Amino acid sequence: MRGEARWASSARSPGVSQRRLAASPELDRRLLVSFTLGFPLLVLNGRVVMLYLGYTQCPDVCPLTLHNIADVLGRLGKTADDVRVLFVTVDPNRDTLPLLKQYTAAFAPEIVGLRGSPDELARLARRYRLAYSVSPATKMHSYEVMHSSAVYVFDRDGYARLLITSLESANSDLSGTADDLGRLLQGQEGGLLARLSHLF
Repeated sequence: MRGEARWASSARSPGVSQRRLAASPELDRRLLVSFTLGFPLLVLNGRVVMLYLGYTQCPDVCPLTLHNIADVLGRLGKTADDVRVLFVTVDPNRDTLPLLKQYTAAFAPEIVGLRGSPDELARLARRYRLAYSVSPATKMHSYEVMHSSAVYVFDRDGYARLLITSLESANSDLSGTADDLGRLLQGQEGGLLARLSHLF
């Protein structure tokens, strides 16, 4: 999932595992409708959106990634209100909406837990080329869940601008990620839709 820069490269180290995307799908709000029961999609209008697939019983990668995202949001200060993080469960059989709400609330108010049917989840993953698998428990092995650790970042207009592949590490470049999000937040005005979204 490599792409050319949509904007000028920063002076950050080339070793930082973040890539500017040139030809990735836009944020499809129609596809997200089925995932957002009780969550008004209007809230996303005019905001930067982060998309991450995971599950609440993940022992390490998910909690560390969400912790790092929360840290990044904290570095943004008041402008973090212009960011929404969509945490989409890859384990809808076990992750209920109340459980997702409780889980995401432990990290940051800007993080929203979403749940779709297995078919809806498969369509979402195909669109953004994100891998996952769920293997029910058998006599031979326990319940197993695997998923991509990448985080998509969409700008205020819904265009994919960043693919962050390093937030599951304790050594993640959180300062650099905050700088990247800050550039997106400053790069475009949300207009009327952004102002209306703050009413919800």
